[in-house]
Order: sequence, then structure tokens, then C-alpha cells
Amino acid sequence: MPRTPWRRRRLGGVTLGALVGTLLGLAACAPQAPRPSFIGVAPPIGGQPVLPGPVGPQRAAMLLPLTGPQAPLGQAMLNAGYMALFDESQSGIELAPRDTGGTPAGAQAAARAAIADGARILVGPLTSAEVAAVAGPAREAGVPVLAFTNDSQRAGGGTWVLGITPEQQVRRVVAAAAAQGAQQFALGAPDNDFGRALAGALRGATADLGLPPPSIALHPASAEPAMAASGARVSGSRADAVLIGETGERARRFAATWMTEAQANGQQPRLLGTALWLNDPSLGREAALAGAWFAGPDGRARARFEARYRDAFRETPPRVAATAYDAAAIATRALRSGASPGQAMAGAPFAGADGPVLLLPDGRTQRGLAIYAVSTGSEPQVIEQAPAPGGPGS
Repeated sequence: MPRTPWRRRRLGGVTLGALVGTLLGLAACAPQAPRPSFIGVAPPIGGQPVLPGPVGPQRAAMLLPLTGPQAPLGQAMLNAGYMALFDESQSGIELAPRDTGGTPAGAQAAARAAIADGARILVGPLTSAEVAAVAGPAREAGVPVLAFTNDSQRAGGGTWVLGITPEQQVRRVVAAAAAQGAQQFALGAPDNDFGRALAGALRGATADLGLPPPSIALHPASAEPAMAASGARVSGSRADAVLIGETGERARRFAATWMTEAQANGQQPRLLGTALWLNDPSLGREAALAGAWFAGPDGRARARFEARYRDAFRETPPRVAATAYDAAAIATRALRSGASPGQAMAGAPFAGADGPVLLLPDGRTQRGLAIYAVSTGSEPQVIEQAPAPGGPGS
């Protein structure tokens, strides 16, 4: 039977189009936000959607860049937030968009306005600097924050970091490599915030596994990759697993140099990378990277989310839209239960759009990440499925 057109589909005598109109009407308090153009929404996996009842006082605000150069990204994240609200809400939950303009000052102003308007949870904002600007007013008001950033330094004091952090990625891929016999790890990465986060994560991961301290080599971000690799091998010449904090052509040249020099000395280290490699098909063109491992979000969950998003909006969502979905869904569950996000999700992983995620009391999150291998001439291949967060290997 052909699918009933979106605007004529009904549940309980109420059209889904009317439901979306209601949701958008709830957002009218933030007229600066462009309204999403819903085309169709697939029912949530595992059951039919439940229509919200009368509007109640339970409100979350979604802090997004809805104007300025990042407005298209903010719109996609808002779309994902409405999907989560539709999936999770039973009655009396509002999700009100607030425009940050993509700046820390704009994020702080948006947070203050949302709190004054009765928001009990803030969903977002996007960047680490914006989260830092929002944290103070939110903490003063006792309003929790479910932030999109992957900067774990912003976790705590009522703020949860929902992005996939460098620490999560490194711990997962190091555990997988160690399980296959790797003992001595090395890192070659730019000397920037990301590279330093990788370094701290690698030191922590190896210490927790009782392994020798890793070799850490941070190079200037503008350094020639082959020279950076040769320099890093001075201290990491005995490494049997090498974490590369570069992407694209820089990663290819770094890997080629490291492997050429290692093989000349009779070594065959395992190369490792980060989740940034997931959307980089060029890596498979470098023979040295064939079979290199990296940790990334659960592809099965992501595929389901993307299919539903495309059905609703006729476009493929950006990767960070999955984080927006997860944060909005967790906020909705917390409001529905009358508890804080940490209390509402305590000890129970949430089956998110990027796979399972567990909120920790200190504001960090644990995600179940899969292990991928770079494949020549094709997409990266999953070689280990995502475990439940908090369990062995996560």
C-alpha cells in the first residue's frame, strides 16, 4: 500500500501536520528562528508516535545559531530537535528555539532570555566557547545544560557534554588495539587544543590499562607532515601502535612516512586515527593507511536516524544533528519525569541517534563506539560493533 501523504496522516483523529503546526506555534516566542519545513516524519523505531496533550509549563530551550553563517547548520539541528520532541513527548513539553548568532555573547544572551522565559533545561549551545558563556547563568539559575560541544573541559556544574569527545575515541581504540597485543603507543598530532586533548586521553587510557607511558610528539599545525612524522619517530621508534591526529592529505603523508621508516627497521606498527576519519574517503588511497583503525559512532543507529530525517526533510542531516537529537530527547525525558537529566538517565544508556550514550554524574558522557578500519577503495568497514557504554571495551 502506498504511504499516506505526510499532511493527511492521522493518529487518533489528529493530523501529524497539525501536530507539527502546534510544535512550531510553541516556538513562536523566538521569532528570530526560521521555521523548519516538515515534509514527512517516519514513526519512531519500535512503535507509533504519541501525540502530546495540552501544553504545560515544562519547557526546554534549544540554543542554536539560527542567523549568521552557521544558520543552515542550526536549522538542521533544530529539525533534529523537533524529531526528538515528537518521538519522546507525551504531553505538556515545549522545545523553544533561541538564536545564539553563533557567538559566546549571543549564546549567553539567549540563555538568559530562555531562563527568564521559564526554560528548565538548556539544550546546546554548539561550541566550547559558547558553552563556557552559558554555564555561569545556567548554574546560577539551577538550570542544567545539555551541550553539543565535544570539549570535556566544559563538563560539570550542571553541564553535560554530548559531543563525542577525543577522550572517548582514544579510550575505545586504544582498548581495541591493546586487546590485539599492542603495548607501546605513540601519538603524532598538531600542537593545538585537539592534539593536546588526544595526548591527555592517550596518557590516561594507557595508564588505566597498565601499559607503559606513551610517546607524545606534538608538532606545529603548519608543519610539513612528512617531517613531523620523522620527528615523532625519534621518541616513538619502538611503538607498535601509532595514533595520528591529522586528517586528509596531512594524515596520508604522515602515515606514509612513518610506515616507510618503520618498515625499513623491520617494524609493522598498527596505525590508529580519530572519528574525523569517518567521512574522509581519501584516506583509503594511501596504502600505509589500509587497515588503520579508528573509533566512531554506531553506524546502524546513525543509518536509522538519517533515513528518518531524510523522510522528514528530504535532505541528509549533518553529523552534529545526531547530537542535537540525543540532547533534545534526553531533555524531553527529563522534563517528563520531573528530574534532572542526570537523575532521569542515571545508570541507563539512552539509545541515541549515534548509538548508546550514558550520562555520568560529573557531566561527562560515555558512548558506545564502534571500531572501523580504513578500506582501500570503499567506505571504512566496521570490525567491532559498539558495546554498551560503561561496559568492557567501551
